[in-house]
Amino acid sequence: MALVRWEPVRELTTLQNEMNRLFSTFFDNPAGGGGANGSSLRRWVPAMDLVETEDHFVLKADLPGLDANDVNIEVEDNVLTVSGERKVEHETQREGFYRVERASGAFRRSLTLPEGVALDDIAASFDKGVLEIRIPKPEERKPRKVSIAVGGASQPAIEGSESES
Repeated sequence: MALVRWEPVRELTTLQNEMNRLFSTFFDNPAGGGGANGSSLRRWVPAMDLVETEDHFVLKADLPGLDANDVNIEVEDNVLTVSGERKVEHETQREGFYRVERASGAFRRSLTLPEGVALDDIAASFDKGVLEIRIPKPEERKPRKVSIAVGGASQPAIEGSESES
């Protein structure tokens, strides 16, 4: 009998891969999505990058095949939501074989904004299938300086706190 060294990290990686495969299979194949040839429609989630610059957060989303009218951008309760839909472009045929690998359907992605963002200054542009949203960073709150009275300098009494003599 040969001794085999147990590597717990490898076991965790294997478990993680199996769980990712399970969830990917479950969420990428919506119910009733099976086609006549055994293919199924995949749920589409566009890739997004969030980059921090000196005075903005820049959100970029790859939305190939869409134009600006197909995309909705909303801000509610400091949550920025990008949503839209990519339509299925193939037709059904009685003869021939189709292989559909491009995902389609509705998508919705949300991002919580930091407190103090000027919502009216958020700007979006769409060019060559890439949506870019520029979110201005909130101004940093500066600490308030409190003056300290030295010695017996009298200060005005705070209303309601004077003691009777």
